[in-house]
Amino acid sequence: TSFLRPPEPTHLVAPLRDFIMLHRLQTLLIRSAHTVGFIPLLAMRLYLVPQFWMAGTSKLMHFSDTVASFGNDLHMPFPTLMAGLATTTELAGAVCLLLGFGTRWIALPLMVTMIVAAVTVHLPNGWGAITGDGGQYAKAKEHLSNHLEWLETNEPDSYEYLTQHGTPTIVNNGVEFAVIFTIMLLTLFCFGAGRWLSVDYWMARKWGK
Repeated sequence: TSFLRPPEPTHLVAPLRDFIMLHRLQTLLIRSAHTVGFIPLLAMRLYLVPQFWMAGTSKLMHFSDTVASFGNDLHMPFPTLMAGLATTTELAGAVCLLLGFGTRWIALPLMVTMIVAAVTVHLPNGWGAITGDGGQYAKAKEHLSNHLEWLETNEPDSYEYLTQHGTPTIVNNGVEFAVIFTIMLLTLFCFGAGRWLSVDYWMARKWGK
């Protein structure tokens, strides 16, 4: 007696084959993303390094003005201490992010610094860091344009001096960049500095996670 294999339902074969193919592609996509996953983390670190280094060195080189600004403009208690903490955090943060050393630890005070800056300095100016929608920004931009036109007509030497390296402009100084930097720091806190090109990675490989 011979037993015949029942024919496979043709209406199920094609969808099943497509599902298997999609599953294989999904697996390949995940493996590829894991392989290059360190690149965006490295890119975020390298992007943030000059931002915090320039901010920290600027505060340090004009430390008395920084203290005065923290006390008089931002109305912070203990302005010397707060200015020192902000300056140290930004400089140490730049070095740690560059090396990928203690990334999760340094991300915490850097996020606090960004949040404080966003609330105390940038929030009154709205969202946009470069341009703004408010009337104050529009008035400032109009005043600058009118002043430049007046200088060009009445004091061409002063106009030439001001514009020799480009036309002056007004920036809105809103919370946009502070929010973006905070999101990037939160990502580094959650996922670390990334593989291969960070001290954290090699320390974890040597001494365990």
